[in-house]
Order: sequence, then structure tokens, then C-alpha cells
Amino acid sequence: MDEQCNRESHLDEGDFLLLDKPLDWTSFDVVAKIRNTYKQSGLKRKVGHCGTLDPKATGLLILATGRKTKEIASLEVLDKVYDGAIKLGVMTGSHDSETEEYGHCCTAHLTEDEIRAAASGFIGMRQQQPPMHSAAWHNGKRLYEHARKGVVIKERKAKEIVIYRFEIDRIELPIVYFILHVSKGAYIRVIAHEFGSVLGVGGYLASLRRVSIGTWQLSSSRTVAETIEHIRQQASTHLSSEGR
Repeated sequence: MDEQCNRESHLDEGDFLLLDKPLDWTSFDVVAKIRNTYKQSGLKRKVGHCGTLDPKATGLLILATGRKTKEIASLEVLDKVYDGAIKLGVMTGSHDSETEEYGHCCTAHLTEDEIRAAASGFIGMRQQQPPMHSAAWHNGKRLYEHARKGVVIKERKAKEIVIYRFEIDRIELPIVYFILHVSKGAYIRVIAHEFGSVLGVGGYLASLRRVSIGTWQLSSSRTVAETIEHIRQQASTHLSSEGR
């Protein structure tokens, strides 16, 4: 009886689910899928995410369920670590691979020392303006909604971020692979764009994977399919217990 009560109490209390977000899914796509899974499984659960990942990014996405949704704000402020790749010598309007390339130029003259020195120059506190292709709000609309209509909002409010680590993992021009440790609210696409500008050749974020949020690690996450199966098993056990 005690075991059954503990299991039901845990479900009522909610949980944090660690997922490996697939490529081309929005964070809301994942939330909607998991929320629908709970509904189909006979359980009504609030579901929210603790920090957006762009569609072209993969990796750790933490979902909060039930009463744990009240703790989302405490996770959103945590530092994050990413690995990824920047393509130099070309730019895109979204600063990632979501939009078409333009402004191609040669990168053969860049040296390893120059590239590593440029990265080290980013360490520390800096002001960052959100990109047009982002979920930041402006006059009641997301910036990406304006961007999709071809409208550029020039007066986008900058915010303070901190870059704790910007390590160049390896260089295979025009691709540069990196590891970044940043504070909350940092747009990695903007860092990639600015990195290309510092080197004088332009650049955009070719790939991105979030590997940690605070002490939460991607290595402890499940795929969306695995999470769905976990919820179904959890619901089956819970509903069977209620029927006893």
C-alpha cells in the first residue's frame, strides 16, 4: 500500500523529463507530443519546457510536468553548455542553416592562431541583441513572426550575457568545431555570426547540440520515442493501481 501511495504521489507531484530534442522539431513540438501522450494514456498533466532550443539545434531539452511546471523558472536561469560547428566564409539571414547562404568568400588565409585568438576574445560579459529569427517578443509578436514577413526590427533590446568558455575543438576550414559554456539567454547563432565578423569572412551556425543545463546532462536523457514509452508504462502502472 505504501509503495502504491508513493507512486501515485510522485505522479501527482510531477517530474522533470530529460529529452534529446530531434533535429527540425521546435521545443513546442516536443511539449505538444508529450502532453498528447499523457492525454492518450489517460493522465492529465501540465507540460512545459525549461529553455527553448531552435529547430536546427538538437540535444538536451528539459520538460517539467504537473506541479514541477512551477519550478521552470529556476531551471531557465542555469548555465548551458553546447557543442557545434560554425561555417566560415558565408552568412545566412537567420545566422543558422534555416535560411539560404549568401556572401561567400575565401577562408584559406585564416590561420589556427587567428581562429583561436578570435574565440578567446569572446570570453567574458557582453551585450547581445536577439536575432530576428528568434522567439523574443516585440509589440506582442515573436521576432520570427516579423522576420517571416520580411520586417526587420532594428531596435531590439540587447541583454547582458556571459561567455565562460569558447573552446575551438578542431578546425576543418571552412568548418570550425567548438564547445561553448554560456549564461542564460545567450543566442549561439549570434555568437557564430559575430565570430565570423571578427575574422572578416562572415559565418553562421551550421550545427548545435546542447549537452548540459546546470548539472543536468544530455547523457541522462531519453529520445522522444523512449520518453513516450516510459510515460505509457508509467500510466499503465498508475491506472492499474487505481483499479485495485
